[in-house]
Amino acid sequence: MYPNLYYFFQDLFGIKLGFLQIFQSFGVLVAISFLFAAYFFSKELQRKENEGLVSAGEKKYLKGEAPKTSEIVLSSVFGFILFYKLVYIAFNFSAFSGDTQGFILSLQGNLIGGIAGAALLGWMRYSEMKKAQLPKPELVVVKLHPYEHVPNMTLIAAVAGILGAKIFHNLENLDEFIRDPMGSIFSFSGLTMYGGLIVAAFSVIYYARKNGITTTHLIDACAPSLMLAYGVGRLGCQMAGDGDWGIDNLSAKPSWFFLPDWAWAYKYPHNVNNVGIPIPDCTGKYCSVLENPVFPTPLWEAIICISLFFVLWSLRKKITTPGVMFCVYLILNGVERFFIEKIRINTTYNIFGNHITQAEIISTLLFFLGIVGIFYFRKLEKKKLT
Repeated sequence: MYPNLYYFFQDLFGIKLGFLQIFQSFGVLVAISFLFAAYFFSKELQRKENEGLVSAGEKKYLKGEAPKTSEIVLSSVFGFILFYKLVYIAFNFSAFSGDTQGFILSLQGNLIGGIAGAALLGWMRYSEMKKAQLPKPELVVVKLHPYEHVPNMTLIAAVAGILGAKIFHNLENLDEFIRDPMGSIFSFSGLTMYGGLIVAAFSVIYYARKNGITTTHLIDACAPSLMLAYGVGRLGCQMAGDGDWGIDNLSAKPSWFFLPDWAWAYKYPHNVNNVGIPIPDCTGKYCSVLENPVFPTPLWEAIICISLFFVLWSLRKKITTPGVMFCVYLILNGVERFFIEKIRINTTYNIFGNHITQAEIISTLLFFLGIVGIFYFRKLEKKKLT
C-alpha cells in the first residue's frame, strides 16, 4: 500500500523523497478524479451547446469600480490563513511531513506570518482594483457558455461533496461521532460516497439553475463523468488502504479470475488507517497489515466503474430523451454498489431483523429512482411532441 507518495516512489523507483510524505495517495487520486470529471463534463456540455440543446447566458458586471472593502477584507483573511499555516510549516517541516493532516486541521500557525500574509494579499487586491478603476464605471455584458461554468461547478461539487460525505458518515457512525465529535468532523478519514454525491448534486443543480442551465441536460452531461470520478477515486482508496476493503477472503483464487492473486485477496500492508497486526522490522508511521486477506473491493469498484464510464460515454449520443441518460447512470450505479456491499465491511442497520447498510438502502432507492425516472422523462418528452 501507498499511504502517501513517499511510499509510492520508494517502492517503484527505490528513491526516498521526504517531502512526498505530505501528498496523501487518496487525496491525490481524488484530485485527479475531479480533473478527469471536469474535462469530460466540459466536453459534453460543449457538444450539447453545438447541437442547440443548451445555450449561452449573459453576465452583467460593473467594470472599473472603486476598490471594495469587502473584497479587500476577504483577500486579507485568505492571506492570513494561508501564510499563518505556510510560515509555520516552513519552520516545522519535518513534523508537518510526519502528520500532514493533523497540522492542516490544527490551530497551530505563525501569527507574524499570518499578519504579513493578510497585509500582502489585501494590498495586492487593493492595487489590482485601483489600477483597473475608471472615472466612471461601465456596465459590461459578457456571454458565458455552459462549459465555462465547469470550474465553478467542480469547486462547488468538491466542497459540497466532502461536507456531504462527512455528514452521512457521521450519521452512519453515530457512536464514533458521540465519542469524539470534533475528531469525527475534522478528520480526513471517514467519507461516505453517497452522502457526497447527494449534497454535491443538489448544490451543483442549484448553481446551474441560477445560471440558466437546464437541469435535465446538466445531469445527462455529468453522468459519465460521475461514474469516472467515482472509479478513479476508488483507486485512491485501494492505494491508500483506507478501510473500504471487503470481508475476509480465505478461498483460493478461481481459475476464471485472470487478475493477479493480490486482486483476489489482499492484506493491505502499510494501510493508511494502521489497521491490523504489526509488520515485523517495519519503521515509520504505517506499519500494520491485516491478519487475514480480504476482498479488495475498492479495486473491483474502480475496474467496474471505469468500465461503466466507457459504456455511458458510448451511449451519450444514442439516448436523446433529456434526463434518461442520468437515470441509466443511477441504475448502473445502484446495481454496482448494492452487490459490492455484500462483500464489504460496513456499518449495518437492523431493519425488521435484516442487517442492511446505508449504502444498500441508498443504492436501492437510486435504482428504483432511475427506473421511475426513465418512464417519467419519456412521458414528459411525448407530451412535448404532441
